[in-house]
Amino acid sequence: MSVWQDIYASLKDQGFMVFTVAMDADAEAARPFIEGEKPTHVSVNDRDHVVSGLFNMVNVPQAVWIDETGHIVSPVEIAGVTEAFRDGLDRTTGTMAPAVIARNVVIRHAYVDAIRDWVEKGAASRNAIDSGRERELMALLDDRIEEAHVQFRFAQALLRRGRESEAQGPVERARTLHPQSWTIWRQTSAKNALGLASHAELFARIDATAPGGFYPPVDMDGLP
Repeated sequence: MSVWQDIYASLKDQGFMVFTVAMDADAEAARPFIEGEKPTHVSVNDRDHVVSGLFNMVNVPQAVWIDETGHIVSPVEIAGVTEAFRDGLDRTTGTMAPAVIARNVVIRHAYVDAIRDWVEKGAASRNAIDSGRERELMALLDDRIEEAHVQFRFAQALLRRGRESEAQGPVERARTLHPQSWTIWRQTSAKNALGLASHAELFARIDATAPGGFYPPVDMDGLP
């Protein structure tokens, strides 16, 4: 989150706003991270995945750029990270290979530079997409995805009322209807002590997914 605070602090005087959204079904799982960062921009937790349902966000971190007129100038995409962890992460120690860390820094800086370019140049930025191109790139919602989010919200409402057994049906329907959503899968999986999806289960699912199935590469000028 600190990268978004840094971007906001350096660009807010140019009218730039940041709205960060955690997607933890358990609000208390997100609270320490948000409060620990002490952001000065708007930062909330969307336990019912209303935002991801509106924009068809399927993972974190994802971002969408919206200009002052409400026009989407860059559709939902992975925000400054890659799948380098697939080969560069030691899953026993949790450490990342130095070469992968260095590449991730380059990609993150390139993504931040792209945001700066857009803030400074507006529609003239090389990273501002016209409406025709935007529609080509936008992953639109369909009836199955819409229903998946309804089922997810229904399941969460049941769980908050202690009706765990009744929630299992909506959970399975949400997962089946929208298997591309890592956010739905993650929030309906078994959690570890930190309230996060089990690493073993998560990596097993990632390993069964083709490259780009977890963090699709971003087609943006300046990104390596």
